[in-house]
Amino acid sequence: MDIRIDDLSGPEVKQILTEHLEDMFATSPAESVHALDLTGLKQPSVTFWTVWEDSQLLGCGALKVLDETHGEIKSMRTTSAARNKGVASTLLCHILDTAKQKGLNKISLETGSQDFFAPARKLYAKHAFSECGPFSNYKLDPHSVFMTRQI
Repeated sequence: MDIRIDDLSGPEVKQILTEHLEDMFATSPAESVHALDLTGLKQPSVTFWTVWEDSQLLGCGALKVLDETHGEIKSMRTTSAARNKGVASTLLCHILDTAKQKGLNKISLETGSQDFFAPARKLYAKHAFSECGPFSNYKLDPHSVFMTRQI
């Protein structure tokens, strides 16, 4: 697996992010969808990675720096063909390592509370994330689960 910083310009990347947003809006009310679009992912505070095997896109994920010590995981997605092959865990470890190198000591995330998001919550729990209250600009929402961990 090749993990690389991506400029979000390739058609495969646009496709996976389109699928991601479509799934988010299909499973959560619009006001509870916090996934970033292409413009949001191109902000200076965000680093976006893709995972490749040869020329096949396997997944993506991002780190948004919230302040000098706190970061947020955004846009974690694995292609359907790459699910259950360790892609998400590998990318998550890469993001956590990068966050630590940047001097961050806390990483948080928001995911859905619906059954659709159970695999994501399981992945994060496996990597020592635990549920917490809302952080940054988030508000309590029955459709959201907030998780965090120290690094």
